[in-house]
Amino acid sequence: MPKDKIQESLDRLEDKLKLDQAVPVFETPKYAVSYIQNRLVEMKAASPEEAASRFYESISESERRGLFEALLIKEAEESGTFRKKLAAVYELSEGYAHGDYPYKNRYPAKLYEKELYELQVELLKLQEWVKSQKLRVVVIFEGRDTAGKGGTIRRFVENLNPRGARIVALAKPTEAEAGQWYFQRYVAQLPNPGEMCFFDRSWYNRAVVEPVMGFCSPEETKRFLNEVSFFERSLVQSGIILVKFWLSISKEEQLRRFKERQINPLKRWKLSPVDIASIDKWDAYTEAMQAMFRASDSLDAPWTVIRNEDKRRGRLNAIRVLLQSVDYEGRNMDHVGQIDPLIVGRAAMLLPNTANYLFTGAMNAAIVHPSLDDEEKSRRIEKLEEEVKSAVLGATDPAQKPEKTEKADKSEKPEKTDKAEKAEKKDKNGKAEKSEKSEKA
Repeated sequence: MPKDKIQESLDRLEDKLKLDQAVPVFETPKYAVSYIQNRLVEMKAASPEEAASRFYESISESERRGLFEALLIKEAEESGTFRKKLAAVYELSEGYAHGDYPYKNRYPAKLYEKELYELQVELLKLQEWVKSQKLRVVVIFEGRDTAGKGGTIRRFVENLNPRGARIVALAKPTEAEAGQWYFQRYVAQLPNPGEMCFFDRSWYNRAVVEPVMGFCSPEETKRFLNEVSFFERSLVQSGIILVKFWLSISKEEQLRRFKERQINPLKRWKLSPVDIASIDKWDAYTEAMQAMFRASDSLDAPWTVIRNEDKRRGRLNAIRVLLQSVDYEGRNMDHVGQIDPLIVGRAAMLLPNTANYLFTGAMNAAIVHPSLDDEEKSRRIEKLEEEVKSAVLGATDPAQKPEKTEKADKSEKPEKTDKAEKAEKKDKNGKAEKSEKSEKA
């Protein structure tokens, strides 16, 4: 082989070796990140900063440019994906304008956990402020069965100091309590200075659950509605910070949650006879709730209504409402965030024929007026009702209906008992004897 050709082959081999040692061409940005990580390990430096400096000096300007472009592509891809995910979080549902929950998708778990952590840090700041200023805070949670009261309260208190935070969930009144002034047993549970109390249902049992289920008389409910605003005004004037939440859900969502409680053995204990009895009393609950709002939504103690179809969104917004209600020391409004006006508002959002709305026209239509596409929704609700009730009655197949007993056909004779058969035979024998005697005569 001529020398010039040998030299040419050697030059090509040398160029190839140089290319192999240079920064490779990356098929995906992921390979670029992996390449940098491996090279940093090879540097064997005393610190990550020193390793990065050595790596940077070991590559040429063109190689740096290639890596930078690959990483930019990765950043752009991740940014685009994030924007798509963020847009999906706030995408409105098709039925929003006709009464459905405003959001199409559930709040993502990772974003929820991140925001919940920041909010719970703020709750600890609030608790410390309440303790140092010897304040008293009462937070009331009301709503229909399965509205998510207990779960929301747990997110409030799970990282608070238990010495300064207390959950109040009273059982049915004793015979002695039943003879007292109605508010007396709740007064005994009010917070001490420096304490926060979270009521899982409250004195408002007398306004909704008790009258609907027949546990109190109409006169007792009327007396309560006349007194409750004065009672709460006295609490506020005594220095108590009072926050009242009504967690609102649709009938369809309530039935879905009832069904989940039946299926999930860890939640089955939550299902009570009162819950099942309430299925057929949806309208009665609605009327009682609206009467309660009209009597108790005051300037001293306003109601905050949260549409809690999506529990994650509801919990985050409930915590934000409390944090924005108290100007505590060290409050970080970037962490507190903004309250979502599509799912949070005043009691007017659940009252028909009310002009003082705090929402858009679509929100008003969604809350107060029935859906334009109600037929399909009604069928879904009827099916869920049937499944829930069948499961409670012990049917193995929720879709299976108990057979109705039809009236016996007039042409069919009922089955005779032994006594009836004997009586009939005796009667026949008697008739036969009489006929024989008459023939002989």
